[in-house]
Amino acid sequence: MEERLQKLLSAAGICSRRTAEGYITAGRVTVNGAAASLGQRADPERDEICVDGRPLEDRAAPVYLMLNKPRGYVTTLSDEKGRRTAADLVRDCGVRVYPVGRLDLNSEGLLLMTNDGVLAQRMTHPSHEVSKTYHVSVSGMAEGAAERLSAMRDLAGEVIRPAQVSVLRSSGETAELSVTIHEGKNRQVRRMCAACGLTVRRLRRVREHTLELGTLPSGAWRYLTEEEIEELRRL
Repeated sequence: MEERLQKLLSAAGICSRRTAEGYITAGRVTVNGAAASLGQRADPERDEICVDGRPLEDRAAPVYLMLNKPRGYVTTLSDEKGRRTAADLVRDCGVRVYPVGRLDLNSEGLLLMTNDGVLAQRMTHPSHEVSKTYHVSVSGMAEGAAERLSAMRDLAGEVIRPAQVSVLRSSGETAELSVTIHEGKNRQVRRMCAACGLTVRRLRRVREHTLELGTLPSGAWRYLTEEEIEELRRL
């Protein structure tokens, strides 16, 4: 996707947009071998953008952002079925970032995205046991649901670690639960609920390790703070 060069340089962590204008004016920026001009646009996936003769992709700083993924989006960069993707929602960040872990099509909430492959591997590797907390609206056998979910040690013949479950709200045959797990098994929370006679009406991830979704609107994203990044790097 084409963007102004100032924005691309800023997103790559090279300099501010205002400083980038000075770089362009001074002839330090080229696009496909030709000197760039102020206001010029380029596509980093198609064009070779260089600063002082060095390709932009070699100078790109790591980027970390949090997306509040809405329902109806798949957690991929592209989809062969033509469905909307999480990548569509963060294209304006200016660099190519990848989702860390997954939220299924009908799940929503906190999704970390980055171009830092080392940190992504740490966050998803089972040995690090990164905790993830979900707020889950359920219907069906809601009475005693928290106790049943907390007691689960087996999921379709697969051993699972105990989940921490509490009741946020309860009314008759419906409830909203807080469920914290330490594994990343496929659709784990939904499968746990189904095994306990519960129908999931809404599933939203609100916390991952030390990151909290907070009041970030659905479909919006923000950069992580330096403090948040340092907490993740301590894994």
